[in-house]
This record gives sequence, C-alpha cells and structure tokens, in this order.
Amino acid sequence: MSFPAEVPPVADGPPPLGEVPPSGGDDLADAPPGVRADAAVARVLADLDTTTERGIVVDSPPGAGKSTLVVRATGHLAEQGRPVMIAAQTNEQVDDLVDRLAGTHPELAIGRLHAAGHVLPPRVTRHPRVTGAARIDPLRELPVVVGTAAKWAHVDTTPWDWAIVDEAYQMRSDALLRTARLFERALFVGDPGQLDPFATVETDRWTGLSWNPMSNAVDVVLAHNPGMHGRRLPVSWRLPETAAPLVRDAFYPFQPFVPGTVAADRVLTLDPAPSGADDPRDTVLDRAAAGGWGYLELPARPTLRTDGQLADALAGTADRLLRRAPLANGEPIGADRVAIGTAHNDQAAAVRDRLAALGPHLAGVTVDTANKLQGREFDVTLVWHPLSGRTDASAFHLETGRLCVLLSRHRHACVIVARAGIRELLDRHPTTRPVHLDVPPKFPDGWRAHQLVLDHLDRPAHRVPGG
Repeated sequence: MSFPAEVPPVADGPPPLGEVPPSGGDDLADAPPGVRADAAVARVLADLDTTTERGIVVDSPPGAGKSTLVVRATGHLAEQGRPVMIAAQTNEQVDDLVDRLAGTHPELAIGRLHAAGHVLPPRVTRHPRVTGAARIDPLRELPVVVGTAAKWAHVDTTPWDWAIVDEAYQMRSDALLRTARLFERALFVGDPGQLDPFATVETDRWTGLSWNPMSNAVDVVLAHNPGMHGRRLPVSWRLPETAAPLVRDAFYPFQPFVPGTVAADRVLTLDPAPSGADDPRDTVLDRAAAGGWGYLELPARPTLRTDGQLADALAGTADRLLRRAPLANGEPIGADRVAIGTAHNDQAAAVRDRLAALGPHLAGVTVDTANKLQGREFDVTLVWHPLSGRTDASAFHLETGRLCVLLSRHRHACVIVARAGIRELLDRHPTTRPVHLDVPPKFPDGWRAHQLVLDHLDRPAHRVPGG
C-alpha cells in the first residue's frame, strides 16, 4: 500500500519499464544501494525514538531485508530497556525470526510463546538464552517475546509499549484487532506486493467499512491513523538487475526500489547443451542464464487446470537445468536452490509426480503454490503461469500478489512456462472490477500487471516457442 503523500496522480500511470519514478523525498537517490538501505533503516530506528503516532509502517519490496530490519529494531529497543513483543503470522516465520534474533544478539534473553504441545525446532532450542513457554507468565519480564498473531490473541497481560508486526500485509485485520490491546505503539513491516490474507467467504457485507475483517492489517491501521509514519526500504538485495525493473514497474509502481547488485554480481552459467540437441528447454535455459528471464511458450490450447503437457515441460526443464551443472557465481546450484511455483495444489502435485519419475537427483526441488513460496528465495525458479490454458480470467488468477510472488523468488533467473494465447485471453476479459464507495482503489491492477509482464516476456531475448 502506498501512503497518500507519495502517490502520484493515477492518470500519470507508471514510468516506462526500467525508469525509476520519483522517490518520494529520498534525498539519496543517487547514492550507492548500500548507503540508501542503511539510511532507510536509520530513519526507521529514529522514528522508534521520536514518533508520537500509534505506529510506523515500513513497506518493503521482495528481498529488501525485512527480517534484518526487524532484528535491528528489536535490538535498538532492547538496548534502551524498552521491552517489545513481536508477532509474525506462522510458526515457521516465528522460529526463523527467533533464530536470527538469538544469532545476532546472543546476549539477549528471548521468549518464544507457543501453543501447548508445540515442539520447538533445533534452530531455536540451540540458543541458550531462548525460553519457550505456552503461557505468558514465565516470559512477561523478558526483554523480547515472540509468537504468532494467533497465539497472541489468547494472551491476557499488561500491554507493551512497543510491538513489532512482521509480514504485516499477511495479517488479517481481525487478527490485529484481537491483539491491539497488548501494545501502545507498533512497527508494521511487510511487502505490499505479496498475496493478501486468504479469504474463504464472500466479503460484500463488509465492503466500504474501515474495519473490514478481510482487509490486511496495514490497510485498516492506515484507514484509522492517516498521520502514521510511512517509510519504505529502497533496495532489493534478492532480485538481480535483470529482474528488479520488471517486478518494480509491474507490481510496485508507486514504491520505487533499485537492485542492490549489478549484472556482474549475479552470473549464472550452464554446461553446454548436449551436442546436436535442439531442445527448446535448453534454449530457454540459455536465455534465462543470459538475460535473467526465459519464457517457454507451448502451443495455444484450452486445457484442464492440471495441464499434463505443461507439467511435463516444467519438470523436464528442471531436469535439464540440473543436468547441465548450473553455477551461481561459480558455486554449484543444488536441487534445494531450485523451485517450481504454481497457482494450485493439484498443479504442484502433478509436477512433483513427474519430477519423481525423472530420477532422485530432482528430489530436493521445491514445488509449491505461490501462497507457500511467499517469503522464500532460490537461485533459479520455474513458474507455471496462472493464466496458461484458461478460457477465463478469474479474480483468483488475475490476483496481482500471486503473479508477484511467483516472479520474485529468484536471485539469478526465472523461467515461465505457459501456453500461447494469454494476451488474447486478457483482451477478452478486460478489468470489470466494481468501484465501491469509500473503498480506495487498489494498485496495481492485476490485468495491467499481467500485460506488462507479457510485454517483457514476449521479447525475442526471452521467448522460446515450445513443441
């Protein structure tokens, strides 16, 4: 979500691909990425000491160091003797955060609040200063206590002065309302381009209400606190120079960022394709290695949601990739550094079956939906395009966050596999999203984001026709 003071007129539209729009008051726009990133963190830490508002919202592009900021902010508050509670959205996120906090601040006593019966993983229990408990009483006096938002909702104790909400855009507003009584002020850190909290019911009954329980926590907080400080992290350390402009302009048109690396810092090399082979899977891998993106386009055809030929193409491309001994800056890329992303669980299951049939060397490849890949990163990713083979463009498949997650997990290269005809499908299904009173327009629009991505992938440097 953009903050009102930084959003340019909608009619202006985003800049051409590759041009960074005005930075909204960033006086270090010409400084090296590291300097800009450090300055942004310093501003947030200063806000923790000076703000009189109910909180601070920090927007972050993919791979910009959200967790690093949370760790820095936690240490900053703890050093001043200001206890802090931290809420994340899943046990996996909480355990990762506790591990990072304890590793960065080994002298800091940390409480891990968990559900009864939850077994803490070794990466948490290996830290001697971490105490786990299912009740708040033995943890309340510790300088830092970390738990899931769902667990915090059942805690009854005196409030903290500060809370930190990690992955705040993944938090539903009703979850925030159940925990807001536990703190006076909060630092909300999250990525506005990711998937919204998953909803399984119709939401029309709440449309236009500022406390809509199906909105994410940040949108509702800002609706009720228009003067709240808004900051953003200006550098993506994950996305390479080949990917950052497309991801930025398609999914973050009002939140400019730059890559933290240049092309020479991210070199993907592959062994030559087998002599005499003329396989489009090898060709698309070569193009992805050279330009960061590859687009393997199968013949146009309406298909069932689980398209067997597309699953074969994804699994076969992953097989060719690992057989060609890929190197990331000279270091071998193992199967665990490769991921295949899909929109649906049945698509992921189909790809897993084909990988298993191709051999044990592919056992470590991660295959999952965008929802489950959110927050993770890999060296190379392969993507099942959400609109491939479809005859309609539903709201689910046009969801901006879904495509954003799928196209922003990689550090070196991304290969998209789809059937031809997506642009024609989009033209047959223009945006028809209704406009509601008292509902701010949400940007970017999924239809437009898909078109921008296709404009880029259709270039000869990326697109490879598949048989």
